[in-house]
Amino acid sequence: MSRVVLRSASRAAVRSPQPRWLYLRASLNPWGALAPRHQDIRSHSTSSTSPRGSSVSASEVSHFTQLASSWWDPHGPSRLLHLMNPLRHDFIKSCVVSSSPSNPSNPSNQPVGTEQEKPKGSYTFLDIGCGGGIFASSAARLPTTRSVTAIDPTPEVIVVANRHKRSDPLLSQPGRLTYLNCAIEDLASHVQPQPQSALGPGANLEKDRLPGEVPQYDFVTLFEVIEHISHPAAFLRTCLSHLRPGGYLIGSTIARHPLSCLTTKIIAEAPWPIGVVPHGTHDWDKYINPAELRQFFAKENVKDFERGRRTGEKEAAESVKVVEGRERLESGDLYAEVRVEGCVYLPGVGWKFVNGSEEYGNYFFGVRKLR
Repeated sequence: MSRVVLRSASRAAVRSPQPRWLYLRASLNPWGALAPRHQDIRSHSTSSTSPRGSSVSASEVSHFTQLASSWWDPHGPSRLLHLMNPLRHDFIKSCVVSSSPSNPSNPSNQPVGTEQEKPKGSYTFLDIGCGGGIFASSAARLPTTRSVTAIDPTPEVIVVANRHKRSDPLLSQPGRLTYLNCAIEDLASHVQPQPQSALGPGANLEKDRLPGEVPQYDFVTLFEVIEHISHPAAFLRTCLSHLRPGGYLIGSTIARHPLSCLTTKIIAEAPWPIGVVPHGTHDWDKYINPAELRQFFAKENVKDFERGRRTGEKEAAESVKVVEGRERLESGDLYAEVRVEGCVYLPGVGWKFVNGSEEYGNYFFGVRKLR
């Protein structure tokens, strides 16, 4: 994968005796508008089957191919992902609870959308960059889950994921957990519309989907994925097209900060016994700050409003809208405010949520598609 070519530091930085890497421009990122000096478009498609290009990088596929055989080793290179998985579920629950107003008819004051209200077997998941299936398999075991579709462009990790799936009778149930070896850009061609009878009572995920239309899900997850993507804005738009109205995009990534360079590159990728992940796992240039995610979704809301105003298909932003007949909003935004929560790995303790750490290290992010 081609990497962003760093421009020389400022003159003040050159005169400074401090380490040169501390002066990498804080706005350096592949988002375009936030880094006007780095708007070069880099072609990085490795897919010969996708006419629109792919977010897949040959170097990333090669790297994760080497990790495939040890994916389910709780003490191996993927150890930190195993330890982080419980926090992924905790963050998803917190997003659902925080974005759902209390239902006056619910005496227990449970937020709409929680497990108490949601019927069993109702939620659908799309896990992008699933690897060996750590999150996908755990999500498929939840009583509120109807189906999980998990995709990854690395063939070897899909083999490992399917092998693990076959060891669990619950996961082996038809339609419960499906692994696909494809990029997100090619998903529609791999998932065929299903009849209502095949999805069970109350299912409506693909009832009205016509051939060529993209399938949509309640949750689209991107755990430790976006920092491996060269063009994150285009990638996110593709992911969001698979999110149904009322659904959630949930992910985790790393902030681009000097401290994260120290912890996730210099220390984490150091030779054994200091390092905890293989060398070359991360590219600090591709880390994304929470503010950049917020700016992206704010711009998407503006684009959507302008699109609607031109076509006359939606009311003014000040109008009151009803989402799924239960959530009243004073705005016509397409996406709700981005929710972020930082987390820190403490040796001997594990991953813990730490307020404020999202600005300099690992963090979760979540946003709801309102309509």
